[in-house]
Amino acid sequence: MGNFLDQLAKLNDAINTFVWVKIGLILLLGTGILMTVVTKVFQLSHIKLWWQKTIGSMFKKHVIGHSNEKASISPFQALCTALAATVGTGNIAGVAAAIAIGGAGAVFWMWGAAFFGMMTNFSENVLGIYYRRKNKDGEWSGGAMYYLKDGLGAKKHCKQIGSFLAGLFAVFAVLASFGIGNMGQVNKIVINVQDAFQIKALSSVTLYGNVSLYALIIGLVLVALGALIILGGLKRIAAVAEKVVPFMVVLFVLGSLIIIGCNYAHIGGAFKAIFVNAFKPIAAIGGVSGALISKVITQGFKRGVFSNEAGLGSSVMVHSNSNVKEPVTQGMWGIFEVFADTMVVCTMTALVVLTSGLYNLKTGELAAGVTDATLVAKAFNSVFSWGNIGQKFIAIAMFLFAFTTVLGWSHYGSKAVEYLFGETGKKIYKVIFVLMIISGALMTSSIAWDISDTFNGLMMIPNLIGVIVLFPLVMKITKNFVDRKIKGKKVEPILSYDPETQAEAAEAVANGAE
Repeated sequence: MGNFLDQLAKLNDAINTFVWVKIGLILLLGTGILMTVVTKVFQLSHIKLWWQKTIGSMFKKHVIGHSNEKASISPFQALCTALAATVGTGNIAGVAAAIAIGGAGAVFWMWGAAFFGMMTNFSENVLGIYYRRKNKDGEWSGGAMYYLKDGLGAKKHCKQIGSFLAGLFAVFAVLASFGIGNMGQVNKIVINVQDAFQIKALSSVTLYGNVSLYALIIGLVLVALGALIILGGLKRIAAVAEKVVPFMVVLFVLGSLIIIGCNYAHIGGAFKAIFVNAFKPIAAIGGVSGALISKVITQGFKRGVFSNEAGLGSSVMVHSNSNVKEPVTQGMWGIFEVFADTMVVCTMTALVVLTSGLYNLKTGELAAGVTDATLVAKAFNSVFSWGNIGQKFIAIAMFLFAFTTVLGWSHYGSKAVEYLFGETGKKIYKVIFVLMIISGALMTSSIAWDISDTFNGLMMIPNLIGVIVLFPLVMKITKNFVDRKIKGKKVEPILSYDPETQAEAAEAVANGAE
């Protein structure tokens, strides 16, 4: 088993380096900048609009009320399910790993990835709504595979390449669902639960390597919970997400603010380290001087994408299930998704770590006995130390964050399988996905994390090719929305590639629907 994992790690490392260093970061940043420019910096120039249409509309019935449409969900449920899949271990363990490996400066590049990622996610969701269609069960199906096949594929001489990239994306999405959406999340749950709630009688029984009987039991419990929710379909996943996600995000932010407040004297030093080390990395992170900045940027962008998933084309698959009619409306929920995930939750985690004293702002070294996997838990424990409450709080937060990510990604993977193999394949996939949860519990942390990074990069490439090729359409749809909703021009709405869906949606919009 150990030899197999070693060989797997070597193969994965070679693919990971090629995908991220040679291709991924340039493509990711380039797409974000392109979409920011062509939409005239929509995330800033229309900040009031998207804020009002998202968080500002949270108490409106058409946003938070359950959809009456068969097999569709409300915009709020779509957001919560998307956030369930994005607000996961990347927000806690991912931020800690980025700082431990790339230094405090990596946080700056996470912010950069999020700023441009807002418009990448916006564009993905606009295209997702525009190219979606209903399956035989009346459920909306959308995602990168559809705008690659029907959007890119509609371009002259691009039919075959569009279909090929759509299939490639779907395959990578399925694989990614087992990595970022399953093994990586479950692995972090197990590590934190074992550390916070120690049961020596179970942890002392070793199965192989460092894997204990305790890990196996936690994994089996997660399999049972996963089966109960995932096999119930999107409606059940969305119902759980809309209850758990807001609660866990608010609770984690409040807990973080208390930690930061207690360590207020170090806030200035933390921000200084973030901005200075982003361009002048400290030598402690390793590597020769010329490679340091590359390492910091790579860690920031990789962990940023792992956290908010902008550019992967993943959350489009649940945003497309929203009952909205306007592509731009759902696109704005995509902007808010990235904002909430990275600008809020990840920033809270970073400041907790950097103000705790467990990370040396000058040398970049971690305190004795602290690793990137336990950094955030130890930081919380430094304030909430009685009975290890801080560590237990993070273990519970990680459990909720990571488990809801597993739920969200089960939907993403099922939609990709539906595209490849139809409804029957989707049912089989869900069973396999649930059973695979146990593998994350029994796999070493580094391999699970690295495999997740690789699958992220692989699905990102075909998706971003589609977004880049279709950017004129995103511009056209966005301008059409702004002309109608802001400038008051009487022009026909652009809502769907399908004439029948376009007509139905246009009638609904004329009657006041969003």
